Amino acid sequence: MSELVTGEAVVLGLRPAKLPSRALALAIDLIAVGTVFGLVAFGLAVASAPLDDAAVAAVSVAVFLLVPVGGPIAVETLSHGRSLGKLACGLRVVRGDGGPIRFRQALVRGAMGAVEILMTLGVVASLASLVSARGRRLGNVFAGTLVVRGGVPAGRTAAVPPPPPWLLGRFAGLDLSAVPDGLWLAVRQYLTRMHQLDTDVGRTMAERLGGEVAARTGVPAPAGVPAAAYLAAAVHE
Repeated sequence: MSELVTGEAVVLGLRPAKLPSRALALAIDLIAVGTVFGLVAFGLAVASAPLDDAAVAAVSVAVFLLVPVGGPIAVETLSHGRSLGKLACGLRVVRGDGGPIRFRQALVRGAMGAVEILMTLGVVASLASLVSARGRRLGNVFAGTLVVRGGVPAGRTAAVPPPPPWLLGRFAGLDLSAVPDGLWLAVRQYLTRMHQLDTDVGRTMAERLGGEVAARTGVPAPAGVPAAAYLAAAVHE
C-alpha cells in the first residue's frame, strides 16, 4: 500500500487511488454529465428551433463547453475535489502537497480531461495512468494533483497557520514553481505540527526547510525573518 509521506517520514494518510476505482468514479461522472447534457441539449433544441443554422451551431458549442467541460470544473472547485463519482467511490482529488484543489487545478484537469477522456474515449487517460508511478492522467500531471482514496477527516486535520500580518504579500514576487510537491508537503506538515515539537527540534527543522525553499526559489530568505514565519508566508503565496 503506497502512501504519501513527508520528508520527515510522517505519513499523511492519503493513498493514491487505483485505476479500477477511478474508472468506476469516472463512469458515474460521465453518466451524470451525459444525463444533464442530454436534458439541456433537448431543452435548447426546442427553444432554438426558430433560429438559423449559425445560431444553432453557436448554441451547441456553448452547451458543450458549459456542461461536459465547465460542469466538472465547477463541481470539483466547489466540492474541493469530490465529484459525484468520486464521492460514491470514496475518492478525492488533492494537490501534490496534500492540500485541497482550487479553481486553477480544477480548470487544468477539466481542460485536459476534454481532450484525453472525451475526445479519445479515455484511451489517452488510461495509458497515462498505467505509465505513471502514482496512476496520474495527464490532467493530474499538468495540474499538480493526485486522486487519492479517502482523505483526512476535517476534524482531525490542523489548518496551516497564516503568516504574520507584516509578511503578507512580501514574497508575492517569488517564483515558487521550482519547489517540488514533496517539499511543500513537508513544509505544510511542519507548520501544522510545529507547536507539538521540541523548541530546538522545531527551529532546526524550520531552518532546514526554509533553506531548501530558498534554494529552490533562488532568493535567500530575508535576514531577521524567523524561518517558521518565512515558511508560512511562502505557503500562503
